[in-house]
Amino acid sequence: MVFELPENLHPDCAPLAWMLGSWHGNGHGDYPTIDSFQFGQELIFTHDGRPFFHYFARSWIVDESGEKVRDAALETGFLRCRPEGKVELVMAHHTGFVEVWYGRADGGKLELATDAIARTESAKEVAAGTRLYGNVDGDLLYAYDMAAMGQELQPHLWARLQRTRQADLP
Repeated sequence: MVFELPENLHPDCAPLAWMLGSWHGNGHGDYPTIDSFQFGQELIFTHDGRPFFHYFARSWIVDESGEKVRDAALETGFLRCRPEGKVELVMAHHTGFVEVWYGRADGGKLELATDAIARTESAKEVAAGTRLYGNVDGDLLYAYDMAAMGQELQPHLWARLQRTRQADLP
């Protein structure tokens, strides 16, 4: 699929423009406190001309043959683009926690680290995270390292997603 830059793209969003649209693919998850798993995922990044993208992600657990077993994580937020490739991400999860991330976008790569995490009384403890997104041969690859449940920062999720469509833009 050929990607076209939106005419109303805010200049601060240029380093992240490659992320716009819908992405679908598969990934793997592992962590000392849970069994390893495979998942399917969809990420959606939209833009309306202001200096941010709206982000939505949903995932589902799959079996060995790739068939959906059950719904999994949901997260949504705003990827706020700042001058010179600086990025802020405000994200909320259905499991009861919210995060503030800071990072940089440069050359088809976005690196983020948590600055603050707050949780509800019923949410599991998440202490820190890093995320790396990259444009590799036109696919979106990402890795998420997490510190949670008394464990140190370590790999948790990684996936490869393909663009399924351009973003719906006004």
